[in-house]
Amino acid sequence: MKILILITAFNVNKFLENVINRIPKSTFNKDVEILIIDDKSSDNTVEKMIEIQKKFKEAKINLLSNKINLGYGGNQKVGYQYAINNDFSYVILLHGDGQYAPEKIPDMLDQLIKGNDAVQGSRMINKIDALKGRMPFYKFLGNIGLTFIQNKLTGLKLSEFHSGYRGYAVKSLKKIPFHLNSSYYEFDSEILIQMKLKKLKIVEIPIPTFYGDEISYLNSFKYGFRILKTTLISYLNRYKIFYERKYDIDSQILKQNNNSNTSFESTHKFTIDEITNNTKVLDIYCHTGIIGKELINKKNCNVVGIDKTKMKGTEQLNKFILCDLDSKNLPKNLSDFNYILLLDAIEHIKNPEIFMDHLYERINFYNSQVILSTPNVAHIIIRLMLMFGKFNYGKSGILNKSHTRLFTRASIEKLIEHSNFKIVKSKGIPIPFPLVVKNKLLANFLLNLNSFLIKLQKNLFSFQFIYVLETNPDINFLLNNVALKVKSNEKLK
Repeated sequence: MKILILITAFNVNKFLENVINRIPKSTFNKDVEILIIDDKSSDNTVEKMIEIQKKFKEAKINLLSNKINLGYGGNQKVGYQYAINNDFSYVILLHGDGQYAPEKIPDMLDQLIKGNDAVQGSRMINKIDALKGRMPFYKFLGNIGLTFIQNKLTGLKLSEFHSGYRGYAVKSLKKIPFHLNSSYYEFDSEILIQMKLKKLKIVEIPIPTFYGDEISYLNSFKYGFRILKTTLISYLNRYKIFYERKYDIDSQILKQNNNSNTSFESTHKFTIDEITNNTKVLDIYCHTGIIGKELINKKNCNVVGIDKTKMKGTEQLNKFILCDLDSKNLPKNLSDFNYILLLDAIEHIKNPEIFMDHLYERINFYNSQVILSTPNVAHIIIRLMLMFGKFNYGKSGILNKSHTRLFTRASIEKLIEHSNFKIVKSKGIPIPFPLVVKNKLLANFLLNLNSFLIKLQKNLFSFQFIYVLETNPDINFLLNNVALKVKSNEKLK
């Protein structure tokens, strides 16, 4: 069992030696290393580090100094990677300014040795003690408020998120992409969120609060804003509305929804309501056959699914056809189907213009209706992202990484028109808030608000567009059945 005590140092020349003095001497043994990392201090911190290394000969002390200032989070990244590369079992993070009590190191190690993945020293388990330790009252209130919001959004139940006194099992650090985290102070919150998403065990122990002569480089308002921002992004990422790679952690991915979303306004509900009983349906890009199963069970439809791979769930359909939609090998005659579904499919096709032409040829002015839906790339969320220079593809949502084409309302309707289909019904679909917000009353309120905004501005607030299409007659049909042949000897009046 190898233990690393990681001390981050930035302009702590006056405090560093006292921190080392306070580390329990019982930890000074061959299995414990103290690593002090200077983050390009502008005072004499490096000189003080060298002096300490020579003075405390009974301790194994190693020194690093960053060539550039990496920031609070960046300095931790270096230390944790050092712990991984040198096969340490546990790492305890200690600040070089003496704000956190080194005397608590044995208690933190004890929690890690018991099998916990992370331990945090909390000043807020006994909140009155935080004020006695001279925590500024505005920071006290801010700590409580931010922690309350973060607990709600992450599902954690911590007394505080904002202590920098931490201990981690190194094997647990290997499981999370901490290297993608911010180099600013929100690094501490991000690593806790990642551990929660990975279902790792986090515990807290009480620590004393101390505010002395240390120099704070933290802008509290900027810190609070950035903390709220990264926590909200992690929440939206979890429900596939927003994408952030650092929160793309396997255990946090929601299980595949095996039920169609018919309890609220959605493309599934629209489709189920639109299709009549006892009809024949072709579900193109059927995926796991979710909506097909619903149509079979509720409306006694005969459903045939088409997709390029056969996934679990398609066995519940009446028939399944393997077909690569980019290969132009759709079944030749689709006129037997009453409905053809293209739900969130067109954006996955490499050349949707050619695909729609081939689809039209196979329907060829019969009574089949096509129900087509696609995400709205001009949604207000995407517009706001673009305003701030963001256009992040992810695993799902409007900017799903598997999307090959993106559509606005104007561009999808132009594709429909140029493929010789006509729109007989259309609707803007709101964000699926019931899948995102656990509180039903709040979810329904947001859903109704979004639906109201869609009525005011469909292009801006529709999360998706859905259409019912019918074919227009082609030119040959018009030529043979509509145009009248005028005899050459007939005088025109």
